[in-house]
Amino acid sequence: MTATNEAGGYKLYWMIWGVLLALTVVMLFLDNAPMPRVAFVLIMVGAMLTKAFLIAGYFMHLRYEALFIRLSVFIGLLVNGAVLYFLIIPDAYRILGMS
Repeated sequence: MTATNEAGGYKLYWMIWGVLLALTVVMLFLDNAPMPRVAFVLIMVGAMLTKAFLIAGYFMHLRYEALFIRLSVFIGLLVNGAVLYFLIIPDAYRILGMS
């Protein structure tokens, strides 16, 4: 396998790395920006999801895999996230009630 195959080669990896770095720097600057809490959380979640998809798609090579493999990973992550959500929510409400 050469560096110029269908995956785009090393240039593509460096470009994706640059985008990830830029998103990280923007997220760091937004951390100190005066903005409403809801907008801050939505922007951060959107940036994190974008970074996760870029990493999974290019560095984990899921972009070039069969649909079944991509769906398996995606559904597995959704199930994992749902389980964690329902395990954490009761404690979050309990802590919220304490304050």
